[in-house]
Amino acid sequence: MADAMVLDGKSTAAAIRAEIAEQVAQWKTRSGVTPTLAAVLVGDDPASQVYVRNKERACEKAGMDSRLVRLPAETTTEELLQQLDRLNQDAAVHGILVQLPLPKHIDAQSVLDRVSPNKDVDAFAAENVGLLVQGRPRFLPCTPHGVVHLLHRYGLPVQGRHVVIVGRSDIVGKPLANMLVARDCGLGQEYANATVTVCHSLSRSLADITRSADILVAAVGQPRLITADMVQPGAVVIDVGINRTDQGLVGDVDYDAVRSVASAITPVPGGVGPLTIAMLLQNTFAACRLQTSPRAAG
Repeated sequence: MADAMVLDGKSTAAAIRAEIAEQVAQWKTRSGVTPTLAAVLVGDDPASQVYVRNKERACEKAGMDSRLVRLPAETTTEELLQQLDRLNQDAAVHGILVQLPLPKHIDAQSVLDRVSPNKDVDAFAAENVGLLVQGRPRFLPCTPHGVVHLLHRYGLPVQGRHVVIVGRSDIVGKPLANMLVARDCGLGQEYANATVTVCHSLSRSLADITRSADILVAAVGQPRLITADMVQPGAVVIDVGINRTDQGLVGDVDYDAVRSVASAITPVPGGVGPLTIAMLLQNTFAACRLQTSPRAAG
């Protein structure tokens, strides 16, 4: 069997970001309103600083404004909540993201719940999670949405197929499952209506389950967990994991081995990751349109 087709997230994200930039330019001309994203960074975690910087650059290239709110590591939960209240009330800010992880002494759930649902461009707030579960999302979570967009751009439909997701996080596993079992996730019915199995650390006979997948998504945060013998020949393999090892960044999939078994596969880095930021831009633009009066939007 020939090596799998590589699903290039970097070029796909670049194309989507160019489309968004064009739409934003037209919007600004028509409405006079510039979509604005505020990122809140608590502490000095190096990886978080890189992520926030990448998001700032992406906003700039898309013609959006960005703000960075830096807070010291010793910031209390109450102080962070007060900062979010100010951003919620600021009409010039359309999207708010709180960079995770937060310092351990901060009540992260209370923080995420405090972000206004209309500005919750990560789609982590309880109201937005509930709307997603009901099949009427206000915003789609960025990483799961990126996964579906990548499948869409490469013409890999999921309708009627068995999708196995390894990982049940609130950021990827659970929202992706909800998107894929929905009747439509905004990209056409063929990119929804899947049969979905979600696996986790207590799932028995994991390899038997993953081998039944037409599309296998690894999002568990364990380096090279998915080996070639766990993949059905010809399956599509989506690797959401990003793990820092002595050999550099690796995914949750043993890429070199699985590539000879799968029909299509995402690399790490350069797979799903770039799509996450593209979807964040899309949500920020959607939030801006949502918050701008019809009169101003023309």
